[in-house]
Amino acid sequence: MIRIGILGYGNLGKGVECAVKQNPDMELAAVFTRRDPAAVKILTQSACVAHADEAPAWKEKIDVMILCGGSATDLPAQTPAFAQLFNVVDSFDTHAKIPEHFAKVDAAAQESGKVAVISAGWDPGMFSLNRMLSGAILPEGRDYTFWGKGVSQGHSDAIRRIPGVKDARQYTIPVDSALEAVRSGSNPELTTRQKHLRDCYVVLEDGADASRVEQAIVTMPNYFADYDTTVHFISEEELKRDHSGIPHGGFVIRTGCTGWEGENKHVIEYSLKLDSNPEFTSSVIVACARAAFRMAQEGQKGCKTVFDIPPAYLSAMSGEELRRLLL
Repeated sequence: MIRIGILGYGNLGKGVECAVKQNPDMELAAVFTRRDPAAVKILTQSACVAHADEAPAWKEKIDVMILCGGSATDLPAQTPAFAQLFNVVDSFDTHAKIPEHFAKVDAAAQESGKVAVISAGWDPGMFSLNRMLSGAILPEGRDYTFWGKGVSQGHSDAIRRIPGVKDARQYTIPVDSALEAVRSGSNPELTTRQKHLRDCYVVLEDGADASRVEQAIVTMPNYFADYDTTVHFISEEELKRDHSGIPHGGFVIRTGCTGWEGENKHVIEYSLKLDSNPEFTSSVIVACARAAFRMAQEGQKGCKTVFDIPPAYLSAMSGEELRRLLL
């Protein structure tokens, strides 16, 4: 059995707990939290809850630690720190900063001899793989990625970190005309702003300055500055009533051509429609935890991404089962 630890018990951590239950080769050993452990109730009766400061004492009791913090401020510090103690997996999703994050985590994991898988999820993650595979198949072509409509956990978390914000949900919405132009095979040139809209629903703390919060949102680099962003200020009751779900999804499309003169056109499309963004992301992370464990068992070390994981390492099936049932 692969012994799993969870750091952070928000939506993502709860999803990881559920995903571990569905994988017969895994067991949840412990959940680590920055809150009072006595106040955190988990579903797995055989696992315990401990404070995050106690995690180093579990170094020999956990095979893979899954880090469920946010990309804005948690994971840039947590992943390198915990990679010094455990094999780890995170879902770092600030695309522009992945190379920087990789370098820091790789230095820590190389020194400790651990395996650290970063940016596991559906984008980055599964969408990344599809972009790579379709580009390898159709080298003469162009990639397009559309997200939504759905709630972005990372963007919502980034808004909640702004002083004066009590709670928030951020919806990423594809521009329909752009999506249809891509599907037509016309290979349009699209800017970041032309492909998506961002809708933000924000609950303010008492006395917070709405104009200052709105300005902080729409000018936030890597998150909102490059998009047409609308900020709606609503009550906590409205947020709970109208925005309690966490759906998401999206499309990866590759248009390309084959033939001596490129005379034959092709469109590859991969899509997701998700009832629960964090639960689906958690399921990808847990599969990557299996891969991290297997690579560590082989003596590998350092930082890895989905590009570095052999597909078979993600599956609980044996090689014989994969060849017989899926090939």
